[in-house]
Amino acid sequence: MIWWVGFARSGLTVSSKESSDELKSVESRFSSPRTSSDYLALALATCGVGFLPLAPGTFGSLVGVGLYLLLRIILVPRLPGGSDNVLTTAYGFLVFELLLIVLVVFVGIWAASRVEQLDARKDPGKVVVDEVAGQLIALTAVPVALTSWWPTILAFLLFRFFDIVKPYPARRLESLKGGLGIMADDVIAGIYAAVGVALIVSVRWL
Repeated sequence: MIWWVGFARSGLTVSSKESSDELKSVESRFSSPRTSSDYLALALATCGVGFLPLAPGTFGSLVGVGLYLLLRIILVPRLPGGSDNVLTTAYGFLVFELLLIVLVVFVGIWAASRVEQLDARKDPGKVVVDEVAGQLIALTAVPVALTSWWPTILAFLLFRFFDIVKPYPARRLESLKGGLGIMADDVIAGIYAAVGVALIVSVRWL
């Protein structure tokens, strides 16, 4: 009986030591000084609004709207075609818009993956670059020829709706590993919103 008690105590000691070692390993991993690439990832993933205490995702969508409007203000007057050929201007703007979306998506995957590792939890709330990408996708359906604000507002509202509802396959893709899963569901929500904007704009034109 004495040998059994001694064995149990030694086993408990080993178990406690292993737990302590694991805890120290985790602590050292996440208490290590952050590098410049970590701060860059945080800046890109949060887009300056991810640390806001209320509705950071909505503010992330507004950042997407702001980027879209800035791109439109800068590019549209400088694109070939102008008022004489609206179709050429629209295609030219769409090319630059898609390039921006691709850039945001790929940079966002890297940044979101890094922040997820730093926080040691899935899809941290501070990461809003996915909302920026999804919102930009939703805005691709807004015709350049239209000068009224309602299609842009519609794209914003529809994206926020689909981002919350997460229609198929958005919720399934959300379970993908790392930044890919963080970005994927918002890309799908953006596509749904873009289709909705295109349909409503077409009906209005008809």
